[in-house]
Amino acid sequence: MKSSYQVEQLEALSCVRKHLTSLPRGEKDKLRALVADYLAFRRRVDDFQDRYFGSICDHTCYRSHLSACCSREGIVTFFADVVINLLASEESEVEGLAKALQTEDDGFKCVYLGRAGCRWNVKPIVCEMFLCDSAKTGVFNQHPEAEAEWSELERQRKTFTWPDRPVLFDMIENYFIAAGCSSSLMYLHNSPGLLRVKRQAGV
Repeated sequence: MKSSYQVEQLEALSCVRKHLTSLPRGEKDKLRALVADYLAFRRRVDDFQDRYFGSICDHTCYRSHLSACCSREGIVTFFADVVINLLASEESEVEGLAKALQTEDDGFKCVYLGRAGCRWNVKPIVCEMFLCDSAKTGVFNQHPEAEAEWSELERQRKTFTWPDRPVLFDMIENYFIAAGCSSSLMYLHNSPGLLRVKRQAGV
């Protein structure tokens, strides 16, 4: 039996998958152009993580199964996370995600975690930007310059996700709402807290 989390995730994935499949190539290319700056940002985050946290996090959390994220059934995903990941994935990879969401989960690990690691090509931003306090303290004490770099990456993240101004994640939700999609993962249109941020900013 699928969990409510799996059902919610599968509904979002199916909606995005169906719409993207229906688009002519030119329209899909426009969407890819829309997310290009965000993907460049994600590459900078990947580079930072590899330089400072790769070996630490892999050994301490992932291989030991202690990860606060990967050991849970699932993590918060924004609707835009789903769209961006599908734009960056092959059909066979999307099918792998769909199958994972239709397979009964044992509850001891993220439904997206496979034998080779995370099944997402562009992981949800909440996963990508999570660093535990212990890891940050150890790295930042040893590499003070890394803390300033991390703070800048956190600032850049908000320019794509925090709706106190027009941001990519909101634009993507608007695009798919106009196309007839509806999802509980559209937090920039459903979350009372984020809607309050938008109202206060006049967005």
